[in-house]
Amino acid sequence: MSLANNAAVMEFLLTRRSRPYRTLTTPAPDRKALAPLLNAAARVPDHGKLEPWRFIVLQGQALQRLADLARSRGADLGLDPDKISKTADSFANAPLIVAVIAAPKPSEKIPPVEQCYCAGAACLSLLNATLASGWGANWLSGWPALDRAFLTQGLSLSETETVAGFIHIGSETCTPPDRPRPDIDTITEWIEE
Repeated sequence: MSLANNAAVMEFLLTRRSRPYRTLTTPAPDRKALAPLLNAAARVPDHGKLEPWRFIVLQGQALQRLADLARSRGADLGLDPDKISKTADSFANAPLIVAVIAAPKPSEKIPPVEQCYCAGAACLSLLNATLASGWGANWLSGWPALDRAFLTQGLSLSETETVAGFIHIGSETCTPPDRPRPDIDTITEWIEE
């Protein structure tokens, strides 16, 4: 990679900004456009080559089905009605969502937490690949990512699988202003001895 390309990649990484999920609209990437984004997402550090993640692409009626399930599960859990509505709308109004599934594999060498980090890395890689390709994207989780009944009924996940993230993908309707970023000097410690 040339230094010019390195500078462009660094510029992207230093200025990247998720797009609020409410601002995403159709069109969303089709299968052909989504395939390289998923391939990029799968190129994450994977100690032990276990591939402890997988992808579920959600669109169309699947999103409405999950919105309905969020309403019923949220009510069953006694959640605040506004929280339920916001969550249901995040599914119902999404152009496309890729659920990144943390799918840990049995391993004597690689602990489950490290495999979970790997799934999180796949979320960030998918988010960045999507943004770099000109689409809008946002990484969400929320209570459905942790509710076993939602995961089982809505996504048919096994007992050992969870959602590392719901990556919302679509066309941007606006570019939001940047948010305050961390002061690197206050969060960085240098140890030399």
